[in-house]
Amino acid sequence: MAPDLVRQVVPLFTTAKMGAVQIRKDIVNWADNFWTLGQKNEMALDSYFQQQRITLGGIGELRGNGQFVRRRALQQCGGWNEQTITDDLDLTIRLHLDHWDIGFLITPAVGEEGVTTMKALWHQRNRWAEGGYQRYLDYWRLIMSNQMGWQKTIDLFSFMVIQYLLPAAAIPDLIMALVLGKAPLLAPLSALTIALPLVGIFTGLRRIAAQDHQDHQDHQAPNLAGDTASIDFATALKQSLIGIIYLFHWIPIMASVTARMSIRPKRLKWVKTVHRGNL
Repeated sequence: MAPDLVRQVVPLFTTAKMGAVQIRKDIVNWADNFWTLGQKNEMALDSYFQQQRITLGGIGELRGNGQFVRRRALQQCGGWNEQTITDDLDLTIRLHLDHWDIGFLITPAVGEEGVTTMKALWHQRNRWAEGGYQRYLDYWRLIMSNQMGWQKTIDLFSFMVIQYLLPAAAIPDLIMALVLGKAPLLAPLSALTIALPLVGIFTGLRRIAAQDHQDHQDHQAPNLAGDTASIDFATALKQSLIGIIYLFHWIPIMASVTARMSIRPKRLKWVKTVHRGNL
């Protein structure tokens, strides 16, 4: 992390309702292979979505690495939940239900080692998907009672459809289309879920590059992303297309997780992500 990270984070907590702050995550080994480059682009997409959602009155989300939580907010909502495999996503919901906000800091970023194989990515994202689903199941009554307020409730519902329901429905929709010899029923929505991340990755990469460049000029801050600050239009577009191809892994993961959670009881199986530390 940058040596002045805490100095950059603390001012965000001057707002009384700020319960936590999430720092943008940056994949430091992004040049290793396709999977790590995909994760770099995915983090740019997450950065874009976080900023847009918060700006529109939606929810900011915690991401584990690089999160700061106000102690009083954590205590007030009951501390960490031992009955979840994604404590960051679970705490996100409980903080918002308790009327706290979660902020987002785009720079300086916190470095993270991305997984380097498809197998490791599969295990990691299955855990993310299951934990993300579980928070809706655990807190749906409180969410549906609009305890967060309409803007946050609508935001949360919209992302449930885009991130969980549509990817899970894509495979059976395609199978039925092939059997019946017709176009997939969800094709217009599926096209939207491709176009939106494409714009998000592109905008996120350009926005991060501009902010990194400005900070480097102002404070001589270290640039964890390597050459991100020099990214041009063509490179950003190329990386965005790679990012979209990479994100297709989410479809079989969501389909398998949805099927498993539909027929099996809740489980707390946490598969450790292997990190090599040789960066």
